[in-house]
Amino acid sequence: SLPPLTAMSLRFITAAMVLGLFLMLRKGRRALVVPWAELRGAVIVGVLLLGCGMGMLTLAERYVPSGVAALVVAVMPVWVVLLRTVTGDRPRIATWLGVFLGFVGLVLLVHPGAKIAHAAGATDAQRSLWSMLMPLGTMCWAFGSFLQPRIRTPRDPLVLSTYEMLTGATALGLIGFLRGERLSQLTGGSNASWWAWVYLVVVGSLIAYSAYVWVVGHAPLSLVATYAYVNPVVAVLLGLLFLGEPLTSGLLLGGAVILAGVVLVVRGERVRRPA
Repeated sequence: SLPPLTAMSLRFITAAMVLGLFLMLRKGRRALVVPWAELRGAVIVGVLLLGCGMGMLTLAERYVPSGVAALVVAVMPVWVVLLRTVTGDRPRIATWLGVFLGFVGLVLLVHPGAKIAHAAGATDAQRSLWSMLMPLGTMCWAFGSFLQPRIRTPRDPLVLSTYEMLTGATALGLIGFLRGERLSQLTGGSNASWWAWVYLVVVGSLIAYSAYVWVVGHAPLSLVATYAYVNPVVAVLLGLLFLGEPLTSGLLLGGAVILAGVVLVVRGERVRRPA
């Protein structure tokens, strides 16, 4: 019941302000002062991860069930492998098999004839269209995650999170405004929507996103990508329990193929990079 991109923008602005205040109280007023080159890096990553990645997901979930959305997002490690290939890596055969399975599973989920339920009020055409657009968001998320350790960004992960969230909030707010969303529409939000918004600010942004930023800077991305094992399973179960999203044959088949591909990709990458 909230304008999607405007509410998401407000979410990240609020989280960034809380995080920034915490940093200044803990480290002093200059805690957020960083060189321009590092700020520029944070802006680039913030636009890719939050502006493009989260923005596309937020718009898609108006029409796509949360379980299906999480399974589409789970192909992120596949994009990472392709990015590494472009930069000169030579993945193992098992990794390429995982990439192939990931795309097969994605096709099973998003093609117009897929036996997949859609979000309440959405047509099959809307579900198919936004299911096919979502991979563009996952590509941006993967590219941002791939880029972050390779460019100059603030060394403190909390400072980096603060600037990324401010950047993402700005991009989301601007796109929302261009779509016709207005701040006045926030007054029509239901209590359930606002409680969900609070949850996303605290758990999704302050805790989970900051943790993700830290891990991306301190662990191999192939290891970071193992979250893709867990997210879809949790999302499908929560969708079943709380939203009544059905476990259709198309969801189970496409989901199983995607997860099998992700497992092969991540295991293959970890064999090559045990650190």
